[in-house]
Amino acid sequence: MAINGTGAKDNPVIVTELAADEVPAELRPSNFFDLDKYPFEHRALVDGARSVVDLIGKDGIEKYAREWLADRIGSAEGVEERTGLTGVGNYTVLVEPGSVCEPLFVHGSLDGEGHTLYVANGAKVVGAVIYLDGGDIYVGSGAVIEPTAGVKGPTIIGPNNDIRQGAYLRGNIVLGGHKKHGDNAIRGELKNVLMLDEANFPHPSYLGDSLCGYATHFGNQATAANLGIIQGVRERDKRVNLKVEINDKWYDLGGSKMGVVLGDRTQLACDSLTDPGTLLGPMCISYGLAYVKAGYYPAGTMFKTRSERVVDTQKGIFDPDKL
Repeated sequence: MAINGTGAKDNPVIVTELAADEVPAELRPSNFFDLDKYPFEHRALVDGARSVVDLIGKDGIEKYAREWLADRIGSAEGVEERTGLTGVGNYTVLVEPGSVCEPLFVHGSLDGEGHTLYVANGAKVVGAVIYLDGGDIYVGSGAVIEPTAGVKGPTIIGPNNDIRQGAYLRGNIVLGGHKKHGDNAIRGELKNVLMLDEANFPHPSYLGDSLCGYATHFGNQATAANLGIIQGVRERDKRVNLKVEINDKWYDLGGSKMGVVLGDRTQLACDSLTDPGTLLGPMCISYGLAYVKAGYYPAGTMFKTRSERVVDTQKGIFDPDKL
């Protein structure tokens, strides 16, 4: 297939229309995640994607999660069906021996068969709100979902995850595992997110339409915007796709929504902010209060906001009626 577009800013190459061998190396999953060095149970999801854009798109995280959950739950043996829980609608709860499953409330389907919560050996679901109207949920061995957390399917929670009080997992989520419980924590709001093993999101904030490599970390209140502020006030059908420049060529990322891609071991310090469509290679580091503009940054990039920087305030130049 011929490469579409010229690569000019006003005529970018559309990543989603490229064949696998046409995708630039900088946008391939292998540029961000070393799955040989850091093995991952859900490697098939990553290996099956031509680009990181594919992983975030409709045929990425959600499709994989639904198929994996159906296969895992459908092949389960030696599990007990738990009944008598407080809830509404149709749903199924399956528990392995040695697990604890005492959710605060289970919201099933009000107009269909509903979906399944599967709690593996050694996992604990205590006082959480579980939504099974949109997809299945798997809680891996040794994982803990604390009181007041909310979890929607489809969601895969890997072994030994700590889903803390106040966390809100909104579905289309694949969380890798951890060597032991307590090594990580999830406390913020996640939507359409892939996190590889040992990755952390331990403080209240928001992360959507994003990919996080091995042992990546968000400091307190660090966040990744997934929709530009100007796009947010436009009517949905007038939003424009995100673009990124790589090697003097512009690429259309296929949609207006995308958070951040963090390569293995990349760290965002407290109160850091990344623009929609920010791609950070492995072992990038931001200092506190850093603002990272949209774009691609190679491995080992460091971001600092220096104390002498002054905010450029321009009054009266924004006219919403012109959007």
